[in-house]
Amino acid sequence: MAANTTPKDFQNIFHWAATQKNGTIPSFATRPNDPYKYQAGFNNHFESEAVPGTIPRGQNSPRSIRFGLYAEQMTASAFVAPRHLNKKAWLYRARPAVAHQGFIELPANPDTESTFLPINPRVHVSPTQLAWKPCPIPDERGQKVDFIDGLKTVAGSGDPTLREGLATHIFVCNASMSKRAFVNSDGDFLIVPQQGALDIQTEFGFLYVQPGEICVIQRGQRFKINVKGPTRGYILEIWGANWELPELGPLGANGLANARDFLHPVAAYEITRDRDDPWSVVYKLGGQFFQSQQHHCPFDVIAWHGNYVPYKYDLTKFVNVGSISVDHIDPSIFCVLTARSRDPAAPLADFLIFSPRWDVASHTYRPPYYHRNCASELMGLIYGEYGGRSDEFQPGSVSFECGFVPHGVAYEQFEQASREDPPVMQISEGSIAFMFESSRPFTVTDWAWNSKEKHEHDPKMWDDLVDNFSSHQIEVDEILAKHKRDI
Repeated sequence: MAANTTPKDFQNIFHWAATQKNGTIPSFATRPNDPYKYQAGFNNHFESEAVPGTIPRGQNSPRSIRFGLYAEQMTASAFVAPRHLNKKAWLYRARPAVAHQGFIELPANPDTESTFLPINPRVHVSPTQLAWKPCPIPDERGQKVDFIDGLKTVAGSGDPTLREGLATHIFVCNASMSKRAFVNSDGDFLIVPQQGALDIQTEFGFLYVQPGEICVIQRGQRFKINVKGPTRGYILEIWGANWELPELGPLGANGLANARDFLHPVAAYEITRDRDDPWSVVYKLGGQFFQSQQHHCPFDVIAWHGNYVPYKYDLTKFVNVGSISVDHIDPSIFCVLTARSRDPAAPLADFLIFSPRWDVASHTYRPPYYHRNCASELMGLIYGEYGGRSDEFQPGSVSFECGFVPHGVAYEQFEQASREDPPVMQISEGSIAFMFESSRPFTVTDWAWNSKEKHEHDPKMWDDLVDNFSSHQIEVDEILAKHKRDI
């Protein structure tokens, strides 16, 4: 694909495969405007050296490490966790993270929340289908707002200190984090940019994440986000679990999100010659924010190895599957990543996308069928249009439905879809919508509840749903009378 390809071009493609020009050009794994190199795979053991020959071989913590570096292990699971669940990374750095000046508590951010138990007076329970227009991004000519200061919590369940639960956030910012790093000590962030690219510096290297891509920064990993201009996106934060690829079952070896399409950073360090390089590191712990000062850059890692590494994924690489005969397959076929709960039959969270695909089922009611399910669903739109919402749904919007709230289209769409088979067609062209789904009930935060952008789905859209059955009363009476005679 031409080097002058724009991000908009990637919004209009049907699938990543279209960028490969039927093999007539050298294949490439990242968008042309992505400035970084990556390592491919999912849940692998990776290693990377910014200076070749740095990682010690045959052991992790030798008495002396080349260049006088410090070995530091980040352990993200119990030491005795089964091998396939054990998460860790070894970092070889100029100064260890322990070199800091202590902690102070920062003023509470009134727009964030972490305790979603109904006894908390700052959260609300509602069966009403709620929606929010896109949250305004602060004007660049006014206050400078970075990623940390622009966090706002919408809804969630549980509490991070219980080590099982989740929170959904949006972020709006207009400025880069300057000499400031962030650590989420509560859980893993799955970040979904909607407007503006995120240039993310981590201890493991750089990630460039733009609309149409996602990234995961895991618990305890330090990062810094640079932006250019107005930036907005969504976050799903999980506590007590890590993201995994969903099982494929009868699909076999391939499909949905393939492991080789996940990209991890390569080592890239930052060290200043100044003996005093002041940085602040903001920690989120139990939903509260703390800050420590240190006299060196937090991103001074020369080399690392391990399987606890941040990563990104391009959603245009998702391999959609579906029915090629009749009826709908359950929406689990749209699952990109899943996180386990203590209930083996119900995940803590799923991240699903609705992206361009073929719709071919015959003799089938094509719109989303009327249904009620036990999941909490919080939906957003990255770009394009999505016709499955009850109200106008713009990029940056949020839509929320709690468990067992009825879903479905108005009568006009029902009647049209019931009349005759629609043609075989491509749907969701130029669009990616997503869903944060959970088996747990959500409560809604004060910030979201009182937001000027909040509006309710108007149930009047279903007032015209016609009782077609009653118009067949004579025919039904005849059938019942005949059935009675035949008994």
